Amino acid sequence: MPSETKAVIGRGTWMDKVAHDVLVRERGLGRSLSMVRVESGLGASGIPHVGNLSDCVRAFGIKLALEVQGVRSEHIAFTDDMDGLRKVPAGLPDSVDLTKYIGHPVSRIPDPFSCHDSYGGHMGFLLLDAMDKLGVEYVHESATENYRRNRFARQVRAILARSEEIGAKIRELTGQEKYEEALPFFPICAECGRIYTTKAVSYDARTDGVGYRCEGAELRGRRLEGCGYEGEAKVTSGEGKMSWKVEFAARWSALDIRYEAYGKELADSVRINDWVSDEILGFPHPYHVKWELLLDRSGKKISKSEGGLVTPQTWFRYGTKESLVLLMFKRIVGARKVSIEEIPKYMDEFDWLEDVYHGKARVDSEGKLVKLKGLYEYVTYLKPPAAPSQHVPFRLLAELAGVAPKDAWQDYVVARLKAYRAISEPTPGLLLRIEMARNWATTAGGRPAPVKLTAEQRAAVDDLAGRLAAADSADYIQNQIFEVGRAHGMQPSEFFRLLYAILLGSEKGPRLGPYLYDMGVETAVKALSRKG
Repeated sequence: MPSETKAVIGRGTWMDKVAHDVLVRERGLGRSLSMVRVESGLGASGIPHVGNLSDCVRAFGIKLALEVQGVRSEHIAFTDDMDGLRKVPAGLPDSVDLTKYIGHPVSRIPDPFSCHDSYGGHMGFLLLDAMDKLGVEYVHESATENYRRNRFARQVRAILARSEEIGAKIRELTGQEKYEEALPFFPICAECGRIYTTKAVSYDARTDGVGYRCEGAELRGRRLEGCGYEGEAKVTSGEGKMSWKVEFAARWSALDIRYEAYGKELADSVRINDWVSDEILGFPHPYHVKWELLLDRSGKKISKSEGGLVTPQTWFRYGTKESLVLLMFKRIVGARKVSIEEIPKYMDEFDWLEDVYHGKARVDSEGKLVKLKGLYEYVTYLKPPAAPSQHVPFRLLAELAGVAPKDAWQDYVVARLKAYRAISEPTPGLLLRIEMARNWATTAGGRPAPVKLTAEQRAAVDDLAGRLAAADSADYIQNQIFEVGRAHGMQPSEFFRLLYAILLGSEKGPRLGPYLYDMGVETAVKALSRKG
């Protein structure tokens, strides 16, 4: 048992392992560890969703893990607001029409909501606002500002000077021949203001100018014609950006980035950027972790352009920040579906983690206990509270809030919780959860997933449902639960856990007699029929 604990790195989570591997690599490279920067990318072309946020939150987790292992770290949140708008994203009001801005850098498109300097600034703000609400620490960097301040000028010149070599490498690694004919740089057309319609055809190191033609481009399966203008953009003018095939490398070099994760859809771009960083810029590329995509409820990749997004702002309406951070920190491998229906699971799982940390819930393995405590510490950003909060299963709160009188729903829920002996008096935190549960129940709530039962369990549940018809009090139902459990060879605690799973999707809950009596016989029988 002691050896299991001794082998744990840091707090025992995947973040600690990644941080350890980063430091091992950095020491092997002989680089200074006075500051180890991690980076996350922020898109600004559409409404940000929790998948976008996950990159930022997980990078912050690595920053924390590096600090646990004794080094200073900084989280760089980089907004790619020089990106061109490829498609009008779904989810915008009908009154917003961005069609005429297709191909324009998002930082140069007017904000249709009139509250930020640009469309890109508005979308970037939504993600920064979510990080602020979560308490994620970051240093914000903007592509527009970095190009304007010539922070990448040295890297751009080095890349353009060896563009033929880079074009050949891109073809070798991906089969793409485009950059054997064009430089990996997109000037902003001085005539029409678009960026991806331009083709960079020459670079003159003496004048620091990139010659280009506005020829047009294929964007998301649609041909966007160029205006035909021919001109030159100075590297130092801020009137152009590098292709993604090389821009990551330039950022890593200029900002001294030692760690950045990536999604599997960017694997080819990352391989090329690693080579450019190592061989062209002379900067050893950062340590990488490849993460799986977060999927929508149908199992498809979450897409800004397709709509149906779970935005961070939506999550905050129904769940706590801890539940969202838990979703991000729990693991990095394996694709997961993200939907509003999943929020109760993460709310209750955080409560369970908190109970584990404070010794109120038992775990069968010392090694597992260490890792679960470590996960809880990271979800609370290494500042765990001295005592656990007030815990009530989220689905119970939602069930009660969903049937409560509209003019006194909070008082009703609190009164029922007291009657079930779930609480004595509510804390402010519980009152907030009741409000979130009401929002969830009235706009997004679903039922717990059916529980797969054995034949013996099915018989016991059906027996209890049959006896409910004669119920004339909460005490009668409570006694019947004990009797039915014993009659079917089940320990009372075992039968109660089964009923909680069916009714609330949880391992524990209120006194079931009063709860089922309040539901009414017909509703209670229907609820007990939700079984596999």
